Amino acid sequence: MSFLDCMSCGLGAVILLFMVINHSTEVLATDTNRDVAENVSQLEAEVLEKRQARKQLAAALEETERKQKAAKAQAARLEESVDEIPEKKTSDDSEQRIASLSSELKSLEAEVQELKQSTESDKGDATRSFTGDGNRQYLTGVKVGGRRILILVDASASMLGDTILDVIRRRNMDTSNKLRSSKWRRTLKTVDWVTTQVPTSSQFQLYAFNTETKATISGTDGSWQNAAGGTRLNAAVQGLRQVVPGEGTSLINAFAAAKRLSPAPDSIFLITDGLPTQGNKVRKGSVDGNQRARYYRDAIDTLPRGIPVNVILFPMEGDPLAPSAYWQLAQASGGSFLSPSESWP
Repeated sequence: MSFLDCMSCGLGAVILLFMVINHSTEVLATDTNRDVAENVSQLEAEVLEKRQARKQLAAALEETERKQKAAKAQAARLEESVDEIPEKKTSDDSEQRIASLSSELKSLEAEVQELKQSTESDKGDATRSFTGDGNRQYLTGVKVGGRRILILVDASASMLGDTILDVIRRRNMDTSNKLRSSKWRRTLKTVDWVTTQVPTSSQFQLYAFNTETKATISGTDGSWQNAAGGTRLNAAVQGLRQVVPGEGTSLINAFAAAKRLSPAPDSIFLITDGLPTQGNKVRKGSVDGNQRARYYRDAIDTLPRGIPVNVILFPMEGDPLAPSAYWQLAQASGGSFLSPSESWP
């Protein structure tokens, strides 16, 4: 009997302990769910409030435009009626009415302009226009700014494909097939996107580099171009479209060209797909990962100090060191690093 009593007490203690622990878990889960639900409700309320505010703003804009059209129509009718009356019989009341309507019309136009600016303030101040697939916008963290902006575009043979096999196959094709390479067309779209973000008050230069570095606008090597109006930007992008990717990648020559610019650039945008395969002199034959890393370090030593370098990297097969190396460059220089998806921009 004593043994049964002990067993019964032990069983009861285990059951009691289980009930206490289970209850504690339920309370903790309930509290956590309650907190999550409150956060979700708060976010939903904020989203709803923003949507309502936007609808009210759109309705106000529509109402103001309607009033503006009505005022214009009324002013036109009054002017027609005044024109039909002899000049001597034109009353002072009509003139005052015209003046009043003109003033109201100007006020409505100013209000419409203000509302349009408030609803379209997120469009930015792009120098050129660019529309991606589906008119999409992306949060990239890449900010194009500064008084002098240098864009360096890798135009080596590796920009013809994402794999070594694709590159070998493409580089033996004719020029038209090379220019139709999906990777190169994606590079051109990226340059298109970057140039649309250049402020109108800035100066720029666009270089394409492989074993050599050249400005895409012929005869402008070493000089800055004005971005105002977008004419020179369009010419630079059109010049890049005529470049046929080929040869190796000499990053040291590209950075040397940046160093020769005077005044020095405020910001550099580097669009590439991997570590360099060439130094300051052309080298025949294949290179291994260690040699590419040495070429990269030599190029970094040539880079002017204190200039943010923003890297847009299209990763290449067989080059695993490139992402970390360029990320460290962006972080150390105060720039940004982006390795975009195939659908960007």
